This record gives sequence, structure tokens and C-alpha cells, in this order.
Amino acid sequence: MSSHHIVREKQEPALLVLGLDNFTDELLGQLLEWSPTLIVTPLIAEKLNSYGIKIDWVITDEIDESLQSDIKSLPLGDRTIIASALSYLIAQGYPAVNIVADEFDLNDYLPFADKINLVIFYDQQKIYAVNPGFSKWKPSGEGIKLLQHPANFKTSGLQKINDSSFKTLADGFFELHFDNSCIFIAEAL
Repeated sequence: MSSHHIVREKQEPALLVLGLDNFTDELLGQLLEWSPTLIVTPLIAEKLNSYGIKIDWVITDEIDESLQSDIKSLPLGDRTIIASALSYLIAQGYPAVNIVADEFDLNDYLPFADKINLVIFYDQQKIYAVNPGFSKWKPSGEGIKLLQHPANFKTSGLQKINDSSFKTLADGFFELHFDNSCIFIAEAL
């Protein structure tokens, strides 16, 4: 896409930043390239504000007046930060969200996996949900890790390393087949 194309609202994934401890500025820049809707925690808001990055929403019940004046507050209520942010994005019709996190608990994301396309960047990994029959092209020797153990799991194009780790046999497509509606997998960044 050349730079003169107009990016429509919600065409690009939203960006939820929960932590930046193990995430490079270069990767963050790539995620911010198309000016996604940016949702952050108060601590991340301070850091990104100091970089001059435009923030759309801060997940908090109290807004910090020292931040940008046009930042909106996304109330927590009785939900977790993740549940508040993902519920908001789903209600607003966002089809996808990229999430940068310093901590990862699969149970935080499972309730949302069938409602919005999730890509979680955590611990030098890209974690995402896939449906049965998922296929992807990867170079030979690349690793794939299962974060769940699905029913009737079968692969093609992969060599099993252990119960949850696989590597690609050759340059080309690998496939995952299983009975669950979706499962989460991880690959190295």
C-alpha cells in the first residue's frame, strides 16, 4: 500500500499496549505505522506521551491531566484491563487487535478469541489464535509452539519436537488440523 492511500477507521488492527519491557522501539514503530487506535495503561501512557505518540484511550477510572488533552478514558469498572479493552474494541466493531504485553495468561484471552482477531506480542513471541485447517508458509527449521492441546490434532509440514513444540520440515506451507473451534499458537519474532 503506497503512502497516498487512505486508511479507513478500523481497517487496521487496534493496538493495545500493556507493557513495553521486552519490546523494541522498532517493532513498536511498525505497529504504529498506520496510526491504529491506541489503547494503553496509565504507566504506558506516560512513556508514550514522552515520545510524542498520540494515544486514543487510557484504561483507567481516573485520567491524568498532565497527558494529552484529547485522550479519552476507558473505565475499568469491575473488569480486568484486558477484558475492558477487548470488550470495548469488540463493541465498537474492530475486527482485530495487536497486543503488546510483559505478562501473558492465556485465560485472559480465551473468552475473546472467537470475537476478535488477537495477536499478542509477548516474550519475543507472536501469539495468536488459529482455526482448524490453518496453514501458513514458513522457512525450513522455524518453530511453532502449541499453547493448548487440541482434540484430534494432526499436522502436515511439521516435525514434532515435543508435545507442544514443532518445527517446519522445509520451506513451504504447514497445516494444523484439530476439532476445537480455535487454538492459540506461538512463533518466535
